[in-house]
Amino acid sequence: MNLFTIFIAAALVNNVVLAQFLGICPFLGVSKKVDTAKGMGMAVTFVMLLASTISYLVYKFVLVPREIEYLYTIAFILVIASLVQLVEVIIKKTNPALYKSLGIFLPLITTNCAVLGVAINNMNEGFTLIQSLVNSLGCALGFTLAIVLLASLRERMEENTNIPEALKGLPITLITSGLMAIAFLGFSGLV
Repeated sequence: MNLFTIFIAAALVNNVVLAQFLGICPFLGVSKKVDTAKGMGMAVTFVMLLASTISYLVYKFVLVPREIEYLYTIAFILVIASLVQLVEVIIKKTNPALYKSLGIFLPLITTNCAVLGVAINNMNEGFTLIQSLVNSLGCALGFTLAIVLLASLRERMEENTNIPEALKGLPITLITSGLMAIAFLGFSGLV
């Protein structure tokens, strides 16, 4: 499988949020404002790329040679938790406003099943390091695309006075997310 196909499949066809339904917590929680969604997307991209790289190396050079591959989930979670702590410290020092706006959702990247799911998917697919990086980048940019699209729609829905009272807030967000997932289903014929 060539790298472009892996990238397009990861970003659009098998979008982690809209096709695999991974990472729903930050997708719904941080998508109220576009700026916050972009910040979360950048943080997830950084963590996902580093987590995939380090997870690949840990799996290939630590777990497999010792025949303890069954510990991959624990090893990957430790890698992801460490990276999220690093990202949290960096964002807190470089962009305090973004750190405050992300709130509890930044440390929740540790338990973001999208990050863990991509690392496990890379392992299950038997991707090389380069293929893992391309797949991770595609997944991260697909996540960012989905969360920014939802945030821009939510900002517009906040201004809309025609939404029935019973649908305001989370109900209309869930309906919108479902419609986005259906729209992304249209990409399924690409790869």
